[in-house]
Amino acid sequence: MMILVIDAQGGGLGRQLVTAIKQAIPDVSVTAVGTNSAATSAMLKAGADHAATGENAVCVGCRKADVIVGPIGIMIADALFGEVTPKMAVAIAQSPAKRVLIPFSHCDNVIVGVSDLSMGEMVEKAVREIQKCK
Repeated sequence: MMILVIDAQGGGLGRQLVTAIKQAIPDVSVTAVGTNSAATSAMLKAGADHAATGENAVCVGCRKADVIVGPIGIMIADALFGEVTPKMAVAIAQSPAKRVLIPFSHCDNVIVGVSDLSMGEMVEKAVREIQKCK
């Protein structure tokens, strides 16, 4: 199984996701794609098997992934302070992969009805969903 972790900004969520996935499911391949080099670097340091940066890397990774995981903003064009391009959002939305999305309300996108969980709790829930995909 190939898991694609996508993150933006400083890559803090992606770093936590990569760490948790590699601990819980050590036999999977984790590819980290950052919308910028700081996000990619953070995820690579966390133990990602492969890493790349930018729009084309997101598009190619989405074609190969079994599971895509990241903040919900990765599916919203111009989200995450403009780091998600329309082409990225379309590639993620149209991928045949299962998407496990972490619900954050920011950047003018409000997700109503989401529990007030810590980032760590949301990462744990995301990993449990990924484990169901095996």
